[in-house]
Parts: sequence; structure tokens; C-alpha cells
Amino acid sequence: MTAATDDGADFLAKWRRRWPEWRIGMAFVAPSEQARVEAWFALLDEFADAAWGGADPTPGLAKLAWWQEELQGWAKGARRHPLATTLQRLDAPWQTLALALRVLPATREGGQASDTALQLRDLARAIAACESRLFGVPAAAGDADAGPVAPLLAARACLHGDRDQAVALLAAWPANTAGPRPRRIANAMLAGRLRSLARSGQARPARGPAALWASWRAARAR
Repeated sequence: MTAATDDGADFLAKWRRRWPEWRIGMAFVAPSEQARVEAWFALLDEFADAAWGGADPTPGLAKLAWWQEELQGWAKGARRHPLATTLQRLDAPWQTLALALRVLPATREGGQASDTALQLRDLARAIAACESRLFGVPAAAGDADAGPVAPLLAARACLHGDRDQAVALLAAWPANTAGPRPRRIANAMLAGRLRSLARSGQARPARGPAALWASWRAARAR
């Protein structure tokens, strides 16, 4: 598996350490898309960590503000972050994604799950729109109004170690048949971590056989 760019190697290495199950999942991604998949999910991981990681929210808030500026630059052809070497030149709605990041600070603290889901709706739509462009899958009718919020809530629950939220999300986890293949694989991995969190209170990655089975099922789902 090749790195997206030498300049972004540190960011990709951090993402790979956090998501070791992708070593297996990547076998179901076309070689021509692998660098793009790595860079994209490393980017989303940066957003999640800034929004919900750490005990002190101040550094994360500063990072989110920086990312808004960076993505607005991508929309205009400018770039600073190493991950942009792979992603920025692609025709994705970076400006829309930048604007949608504004909702994240309000979702850091606990609250009603329904309220948080509503706050994250526009970001979920922006992510779905970007993935439609990045992975060459035309959006189906209604997709623009139905970006799945569950993966964002799952990332938040895993970072917070919120066992109750994990149980609630699993009870209503969406069928893994929508979206491009990389998204389906990512959602399967998130579901695996939610199951671990619900069982043990810790969001551990799935082990080899379980990760292989989940990735295979997600890859072939349609």
C-alpha cells in the first residue's frame, strides 16, 4: 500500500496507528484509489480529533478554525496542509465542507443525542457530497438530503468512551448498502468499534478475522 505523499507521511502514519483495521480493509479498495482513501479518512480523523478529542477543548477549537480556512483555500486552488497534495486537486465541494465544520464546536459537550444529530446533519451531507466526488459514485436521488449522521456520532462516542451512546447507535445502525465502497468499509469498522465499546467500555479495533469479514461484506454490499 503506497502513501499518498511523502510530505503527508506523518499524518498518514498517525491515522494508520489509530485505524489498524484498514490494513485489511484496503485490500478491497482499488489500487488507484488507495492513496485517496487514506488521505480522505486521515482528514476526517483530524476533524474528529479536533472536535472531540482531548480533555482541553482549546487546541481543538483552534485546529477547527484553521481547517475552515484551509478548506476554503482548497476551493480557490491554494493549499498548505500535506494531505492537500492528494485531495485538493480533486473536484470536491471543499467550500461546503469548510462551512459545515462550523457546527462541530457545539457538539463537543454532552447533550441529547437527537440534538447532536441535528447539529451534525449539514456536516454529514457535506461529507457525503465530497465522497461522491472523490470516489466517483454519483449521488442517488435524495442523497443530498440524507447524509448519514450515524458515522459522525459513532466517532464522537468512541472518542468520548460513551458506552450508552454506542448501544443506542448500534440499535439503529444504518444498513451498510449506501455510499461508495470506501465509506461502506469505514462504516463497518466504526460499527465494530461501537460493538467493542458497548461490550467492554473501550472502542477497540476489530481483530484480523472479524475485520476481514466485515470489510468483505461491506465491499460487496449493494
